[in-house]
Amino acid sequence: MRDVFFDSKSLIEGFIDSYVVQHGLDRRTEKAYRMDLEHFYVWAEGRAGKEEGKESGTTCEGGTTCEDGTACEEQMEAYLEYLRDERKLSFSTIYRKNRVLGYYLTYLVNKGVISSCRSLKPVEGAGKRNQRSQAAEGLLSRKDVDAFFLAMEREYEGLDSEFRRRVCLRDRVMMELLFYHRIEISELLRIEVPDYDREMGVLVIRRKKGADYSIRLYSQGLRRKMEWWLEERKAFQRGGEYGERMFLSKYGKPLSMEMFIQIFDKYRRLAGIEKKLTPKDLKESSMKVYARELMMERCS
Repeated sequence: MRDVFFDSKSLIEGFIDSYVVQHGLDRRTEKAYRMDLEHFYVWAEGRAGKEEGKESGTTCEGGTTCEDGTACEEQMEAYLEYLRDERKLSFSTIYRKNRVLGYYLTYLVNKGVISSCRSLKPVEGAGKRNQRSQAAEGLLSRKDVDAFFLAMEREYEGLDSEFRRRVCLRDRVMMELLFYHRIEISELLRIEVPDYDREMGVLVIRRKKGADYSIRLYSQGLRRKMEWWLEERKAFQRGGEYGERMFLSKYGKPLSMEMFIQIFDKYRRLAGIEKKLTPKDLKESSMKVYARELMMERCS
């Protein structure tokens, strides 16, 4: 099994190159993903050493073959239960590792290392036991998310200044794209008007690294807001090199990361959310709020 562990390093690096780099994730995320997978393999190696006589290539209960000692769903689920029961890790940490392992399984299928995969089962009991730590570690609950977007809607409806309504509309579109489509903030701020196909409702996301990708805006409400904003943004245009940028400041310049954080903080406070959060927490919370739907899609 030790040789298998060393072979796993090439699989992990292949996954990092194909998933993390191509999706333009930052170095901290890349490091976290690599450590999650390396820790899993260390655990799997130790577990195999305790089960003498079990040969690699055997079939797990779910029918997925662990070819050449590579990971399968049952191993991963046992590992997550170990983290819950023995390591006593928080819900958010276990959930993140569940997500990363799911992405890794899909990569193994795409590379032909394993024949198929299914969605990993959520670790039962982790959420109930760690609700306090979950709140403390920066994830918004469904109640928080609803309050956040309700605060934006109420402000928009209550404004009597056309200029301020335009600004609020811009902010609503950005925050909905961030939450519902999990676009990286730096990529969201670089979107240009030609990147959006108004007829199809398809938005092209251009990465600094890796291939561009497209998303379809599935919400008719968000598509209507995008249409309104494309008309209203004309009032922000000042010409120059940033004339095509989708989200502009009142001076006709691109929004900075600092400005985006200030916008998020404004509505966090209006929603009565006292936890110190960042826009990235809103993006990551969509994985928790819509966990069941997202996990069903993971191995489709």
